[in-house]
Amino acid sequence: MIEIRSLYKSFADKDVLKNINTIFLEGQTNLIIGQSGSGKTVLMKCIVGLLEPTRGQILYDGRNFVTMSKDERTHLRREMGMIFQSAALFDSMSVLENVMFPLDMFSSMTLRERKQRARQCLDRVNLLEAQHKYPGEISGGMQKRVAIARAIALNPKYLFCDEPNSGLDPKTSLVIDALIHDITVEFNMTTIMNTHDMNSVMGIGDSIIFIKEGHQEWVGDKSQVATSENKALTDFIFASDLLQKARKAFV
Repeated sequence: MIEIRSLYKSFADKDVLKNINTIFLEGQTNLIIGQSGSGKTVLMKCIVGLLEPTRGQILYDGRNFVTMSKDERTHLRREMGMIFQSAALFDSMSVLENVMFPLDMFSSMTLRERKQRARQCLDRVNLLEAQHKYPGEISGGMQKRVAIARAIALNPKYLFCDEPNSGLDPKTSLVIDALIHDITVEFNMTTIMNTHDMNSVMGIGDSIIFIKEGHQEWVGDKSQVATSENKALTDFIFASDLLQKARKAFV
């Protein structure tokens, strides 16, 4: 579980995050949504330590990340898995070597054990047959699945996904969503996803926080989205559907 208490973030004289209070539960896909510039990316960066909040608390199962020493943060980061907007794979490494990378960096396993663990993770995302290929030899969707395998290699307690469906077609996006949701439940991780994909919201949004202009505008789950009376939320959620209908009208 990750708890955010009275979190603020300012750049110079501009408040980007203003009094964010929310809880991201384990075993759930917790989504952060909002328009570009709303502050959702800043919130994610504060949670993982890429940005320092102006004030407030970020509690990892009761441990305050904000006040941790450098060594304590390094230790906690070993409990985190990351899936980036681009798969962020190393082009010069094979698929297997990419998945092994965090194991090489942070584990005390033997080479044989590291290879075995990496293959287990690749098998979990149905890509064991691609272990000897290089990123440039596989599709974008397959690259994202490799990124997921790499993210779970160290058995993380916390999984962070930054726009994991970016650049993927709708069908592949659904596959990635289902995979992230399934491994979240399977490994009882606290998963936080930053997204603007409404299919993700309606499909795997166990818990959703909607950020507008740095404020926590709405909190709920996918079953409450359609019936919400929050105008800002409904305008944001259904804007893409309205746009698609408008486009079809001109075809």
